[in-house]
Amino acid sequence: MAKIKTIGVLTSGGDAPGMNAALRAITRSAIYSGFNVKAIYRGYRGLITNEIVEFKTQNVSNIVQQGGTILKTARCKEFTTPEGRQQAYEVMRKQEIDALVVIGGDGSLSGARQFASEFDVPIVGLPGTIDNDLYGTDHTIGYDTALNTIMWCVDRIRDTATSHERLFIIEVMGRNAGFLALNGAIASGAEAAIIPEISTEVDQLKELIQSGFRKSKNSSIVLVAESPVTGGAMGIAERVRTEYPDMDARVTILGHLQRGGSPTAQDRILASRMGAAAIDALLEGQRNVMIGDSNDEIVYVPFSKAVRKDKQVDRSLLEILRRLSV
Repeated sequence: MAKIKTIGVLTSGGDAPGMNAALRAITRSAIYSGFNVKAIYRGYRGLITNEIVEFKTQNVSNIVQQGGTILKTARCKEFTTPEGRQQAYEVMRKQEIDALVVIGGDGSLSGARQFASEFDVPIVGLPGTIDNDLYGTDHTIGYDTALNTIMWCVDRIRDTATSHERLFIIEVMGRNAGFLALNGAIASGAEAAIIPEISTEVDQLKELIQSGFRKSKNSSIVLVAESPVTGGAMGIAERVRTEYPDMDARVTILGHLQRGGSPTAQDRILASRMGAAAIDALLEGQRNVMIGDSNDEIVYVPFSKAVRKDKQVDRSLLEILRRLSV
């Protein structure tokens, strides 16, 4: 394998709090280890259009506390085509970039996997997504911050829910995964979580209503994952109006509120550890792996597992939520 001299770094897909902390750790760890660093703006699109700037240590000063990503991020249809990936590779060669570190979610790492297999480029991925849905890591960068934001919002919604004795249906992110809805419900003391993982197994709304969850309470809060499998908050609210017309239901969709804000200490530390580990992985000759966190230990997860295998929710948490909502 050719010696790596210059590392390119990009953020891709949906932004997540902690991406800047990861970028800072990657840049400074790389420089510490004798590498040059080139920052790629606007994800894979910037790799194709050559939006690339050399980074020194001062480029990442005072960003550890910032949400979003200073490198910007963008979806890139061109990168899904062989022609687009060929163009990206040619830009890499022109810029003399020998390896890539990609910070992003499932789609971003799937793109990295394909790119690496086609052009034999060493790539290390960091799991940057609030959904916490990547296999092989206990936590993804941004998840803890999003969870705290959800808790903060639900705490405030509960004040008005209690005042008006209403059922509040709150939609959180998680198109294919219920981690935010389930753990957000437990953290905020909600009565139930409706998640895609079990929507095909049980009628979660019917189960909730039949449990008599309103008998001992003057307000109720239900968190719903935005997934089309669950129908989202609007779909659940329509069912309530049709099937349970005596209930006064209100909908709140948290939307992109969940993505923003300064990252929590946990996300800053996780991002910093993973960013430094990405450089260690390249020094060790690792390639096509995602940096994961398993039982508080850094692990290397092959892209083939990280993006192909489904991460399962802890079903014991559903039972805990049921017990605590009586």
